[in-house]
Amino acid sequence: MTIVSPALPLPQWTDAAVVVPPPSSEAGAWSGAPSALLADDGIYLAYRLRLPVDQGRGYANVIAHAADGVTFRTVATVTKEQFGAESLERPALARTPDGRWRMYVSAATPGTKHWRVDLLEAGTPAELATAVPRTVLPGDEQVGVKDPVLLATDDGWHLWASCHPLESWNHADRMTTEYATSPDGVHWTWRGTALRGRPGQWDARGVRVSAVLPVGGELLAAYDGRASAEENWEERTGTARGRRAADGTFGPLTAEREAPLGSPYPPHGLRYLSIVALPDGRHRIYYEATRADGAHELRTELVN
Repeated sequence: MTIVSPALPLPQWTDAAVVVPPPSSEAGAWSGAPSALLADDGIYLAYRLRLPVDQGRGYANVIAHAADGVTFRTVATVTKEQFGAESLERPALARTPDGRWRMYVSAATPGTKHWRVDLLEAGTPAELATAVPRTVLPGDEQVGVKDPVLLATDDGWHLWASCHPLESWNHADRMTTEYATSPDGVHWTWRGTALRGRPGQWDARGVRVSAVLPVGGELLAAYDGRASAEENWEERTGTARGRRAADGTFGPLTAEREAPLGSPYPPHGLRYLSIVALPDGRHRIYYEATRADGAHELRTELVN
């Protein structure tokens, strides 16, 4: 009997719909870094809006709702000023066991290459706009932390975050993905490196896990990677696999050898994949991709 390994639902490009266009038509203007969550009334989507560096960088995180997963209506917006941040990056949406809503926000410390993650919590998605942030992943002088991916299970919370070494200003774009666990999604214990770049490969400069999907005892993961500092902001998407241990934690991920997925438009960025498992067994995926004019748009596809 042949055993077929499960596979991640990945972008096919041709059947995608644009969910959110970029805020302007130029390189450095992005709509993307999505985090999607299925609720009883449809899909909630958190994403980042960004302008070029000299125009404000990542200026807002938006929460939107769509009953069909495609046509979104804005529910709440938070700005970088609310966090005293120079820029915002990928948010992460989650719900607690008692139904409260959370958004984990990646915030840049002004004048540095440091990042931290703050938590907003409220009774409804709309109320997240006025929730008071508290820092849950502070990083430190040696490491910046951002772009968390969360998984809540019966035995606790799991998190994969992009971590950047800060000993060199010119090399702070390097990144690994580190794994942490928590009993409550607030207080985290770091467990070790989940994934790192491979010398000489397309992901040598850095890797950032963007989505995880447990299937039986396996953990399927998508990740963003790049080979050089020059490819920063135009990462492509690869896949990796790991296993769940007997104690409920997840072990390191192993990158697969297939070529990465990219946009057909130079410089081919396709990153921040987010996966929603639907009740009918299909998946709706969201991702950020480079379009013909160099700006980034937020796209969605329905995948079996």
